[in-house]
Amino acid sequence: MNKISNIYCVGRNYAEHAKELQNEVPTSPIIFSKPTHALAEAVGQEILLPGNRGSIHFETEIVIRIGKSYEKGMRVEEIVDSMAIGIDFTLRDVQSELKKKGQPWLLAKGFPNSAIVSKFIFFPGKEEMMKTDFSLLINGKTVQQGNIKNMIFDLQTIIDFIALNFGLGEGDLIFTGTPEGVGPVRDKDHLSLLWGTSVLGESIIKLN
Repeated sequence: MNKISNIYCVGRNYAEHAKELQNEVPTSPIIFSKPTHALAEAVGQEILLPGNRGSIHFETEIVIRIGKSYEKGMRVEEIVDSMAIGIDFTLRDVQSELKKKGQPWLLAKGFPNSAIVSKFIFFPGKEEMMKTDFSLLINGKTVQQGNIKNMIFDLQTIIDFIALNFGLGEGDLIFTGTPEGVGPVRDKDHLSLLWGTSVLGESIIKLN
């Protein structure tokens, strides 16, 4: 995997996911970040997660990699060089408590191995991407499936918003949000990340 600079994530970017967690549908992008220590590539290995901090939910997402420094007016196809399927693992019980206190989500979102990515493939452009679904299989069963055409904020809006507010450069990753169907992982679950019918990444959950 090429060097990664920053990991940005978009929260509540699919209306049905916001509703399933009883959250309001946002009117502007909700952005949070993860430390680079959270990143791991799914290449068939065991992924160690904290099993002693409550429920851990999977959130399957399209991940885009930024190939050059952002300049105002750049189109998605000019700045994104590759894409992957990712999982934003979330300590759901911890996140619920943080929300009650009005505190940032980092403790629930930023732990080691909380940002899983498949191998990266060529970015085909946003119009082509709308023709293909992404999905997560657990133990051979489809548990989540989505398509970027159902995003509240499209890729261009996300890129422009992040660049304006935080900056955006080569090596940055953006987890673009998860569709409905999130749920808990269990010890020894076998996870497969699919783009259409192609398996781009696999891993096995190990709870410590």
